[in-house]
Amino acid sequence: MQEHVDDLVLGVDLGGSKILTAVVDARGSLLSRDHSVTPAREGHEAVIGSILESAHRALEQADVAVGRLAAVGVGAPGLANPETGILYTSPNLPGWRDVPLRDIIQESLGTKVYLINDANAAALGELHFGAARGARNFIYVTVSTGIGGGIVIDGRIYSGTIGAAGEVGHMTIDDAGPVCNCGNRGCWEMLASGTALAREARRRIEQGTATSILEHVGGDVDKVTAQTVQAAAEAGDGLARGLIAQTAYYVGVGLANLINIFNPELIVIGGGLSNIGDMLFEPAFKVAGERAYEQALRAVRLAPAALGRNSGVLGAAVFARLERERV
Repeated sequence: MQEHVDDLVLGVDLGGSKILTAVVDARGSLLSRDHSVTPAREGHEAVIGSILESAHRALEQADVAVGRLAAVGVGAPGLANPETGILYTSPNLPGWRDVPLRDIIQESLGTKVYLINDANAAALGELHFGAARGARNFIYVTVSTGIGGGIVIDGRIYSGTIGAAGEVGHMTIDDAGPVCNCGNRGCWEMLASGTALAREARRRIEQGTATSILEHVGGDVDKVTAQTVQAAAEAGDGLARGLIAQTAYYVGVGLANLINIFNPELIVIGGGLSNIGDMLFEPAFKVAGERAYEQALRAVRLAPAALGRNSGVLGAAVFARLERERV
């Protein structure tokens, strides 16, 4: 028996390194799942072409014609305006400026398309199907290559005037810190992301600090990643453990800011760096506890994301369904 047209939405999670596309039903079940590499350095036309190819593969996997879709939801990194459908700029997609992403995909697929920031999409995914079910006021934070966020107020995404709200990774933590791709200095993601952790590890190694980190990458410092540092730390390496402690400090400072500004009932934390687990989050939560208002701290709960890599694609589908119902 086929699903009714209104039950099926195509979700697209566009990232700087991957495109994840899935046909999703109203219960949050993935009827298909296509994963491909983002040709980010080839420009926006190549990326959009890859999105469309991924969409068609996902539809074919699910044996669903595009005409059966109620809508398509696209979560994209950077300043994505849900009202205009324009992706203004993205630190993870070089060269993108004022790209009418929604309209291009809509014209190509011939069905209604809705655009949302990728971290906002992930927040919606966790709200409807994951760790934030039942919450009214919460913040989703992804700590990965960069740091992104989604703010939910009274059960709805707060996207701001032009869709730029929730860019928590670009709040200033250290005004004398390193220059960020966004043009600011000392952004949270420049100090507490997986990229920041790997960059600092490489810098310390090149300065001659004794460490076993290089043993995990065959002696090639250019291959050092956050995962490399994690592996070395778990094996007891002093530098690696110190670098994770430094990262945890900055994670904690940022969390304290969010707690003091928004007074949320819940902060959900996802992203690849969250896989470090207690070694990162126990000291981070301790720092947050030392810096946040005591009363606000007592009111907030911190939880790991529940949907893993599917939070964004599920959230993009949720957003499309909600927007379609509003029309």
